[in-house]
Amino acid sequence: MIRGRAAVLTVSQLNRFVRSTLEENPRLREVYVQGELSNVVRHYSSGHIYFALKDDAAAVRGVMFRSNAMRLQFEPENGMMVLVRGFVTLYERDGTYQINATDIQPSGIGALQVAYEQLKRRLEAEGLFDSQYKQPIPSNPERIAVITSAGGAALQDVIHVITRRCPSVELAVFPVAVQGKDSVPELLAAFAAVRKLADRFDTVILCRGGGSMEDLMSFNDERVVRAVFACPIPVISAVGHEVDFTLCDFASDLRAPTPSAAAELAVPDTMQLRRQLEQYSAWLRDHAYRMLDSCAGQLERAKSQEVIKSPLKIWDMNRQRLEDLIHLLQKLSEDELEPRRRQLAYLSVLMEELSPVKTLGRGYSITYTVRQLLRSVKEAAPGMELKTVLPDGTVISKVVAVNEKETEI
Repeated sequence: MIRGRAAVLTVSQLNRFVRSTLEENPRLREVYVQGELSNVVRHYSSGHIYFALKDDAAAVRGVMFRSNAMRLQFEPENGMMVLVRGFVTLYERDGTYQINATDIQPSGIGALQVAYEQLKRRLEAEGLFDSQYKQPIPSNPERIAVITSAGGAALQDVIHVITRRCPSVELAVFPVAVQGKDSVPELLAAFAAVRKLADRFDTVILCRGGGSMEDLMSFNDERVVRAVFACPIPVISAVGHEVDFTLCDFASDLRAPTPSAAAELAVPDTMQLRRQLEQYSAWLRDHAYRMLDSCAGQLERAKSQEVIKSPLKIWDMNRQRLEDLIHLLQKLSEDELEPRRRQLAYLSVLMEELSPVKTLGRGYSITYTVRQLLRSVKEAAPGMELKTVLPDGTVISKVVAVNEKETEI
């Protein structure tokens, strides 16, 4: 037994005491710690985020509970340099101390920008920004839906440009809040309404004036971006100033730098079309006059030709020429056929003289074996059956003997 020893503590008592000591220390109740995130795990069932914060020499565990994690505007990732605000405590079960984070901010870049880049990469990987899904913007629309603030300058710019360029186009305004807590729900409702009336509109213009990144965040909301992508009507997006690029711009069918530019891209310039039409009309008129002058000249030249002056004379000349050609053709045919006729008669006589039938008439005969003409005594053998053809019939006989040297007739 150790004399003068302190009271004996259980492990649980010790850990509880250390935890209390840490949490009651004024310097540890709110700390700001900068480091690199590692081992980041978000539990989808509880919503808590577990992580480690490290530098070149040390590391400390951390946790952010769901109530605080829900307020984050970006997704913590491994390797990200961050500034963590929280308080130091001890996890009693394992006896390890940790930071309970109440806020996490990226170092050197705003949380909104980080969230923007993360969502952009994810949606781009899904194909929401691919050019193959872009719908062509109609060149001559009749009705355009405008989704914007009812009292904003953007709407007035769109109305002014379209009225000047193409006053026949009808505009239907779907008023929405373009920033603030009501902005996203109203934007989603506007796109839902446009989808229901898809057969009534040719183009959609989504626009608002410039603002900070916080002001434009509704147009970087994933739900709104997906609504733009899924819209069955071609969408022109013009959100913010020329230097501003929202995710809705990437998901739309065409991005315009300003609302006024969106209006110019949406409709043709009827005044310019009228000027072009007048130019084409003048060109056609001049071309028609030139064609008429050319035809008139050809007609005058034709009047002086013989066929116009005496058409019957030309007819008689051509008819006489045709008759001459027919006579020539007949003469050439006769001259060509006569030698052929004489040659044919000669060949007929020659074939008659060489005919085997005529040879038989002179007292000769033709003898066959069963298979072929008998040309030599060497092809015959005793007992072989022969057929002899005479001028007046055939004789069937059998060979009794073969004498090769007896050739007298």
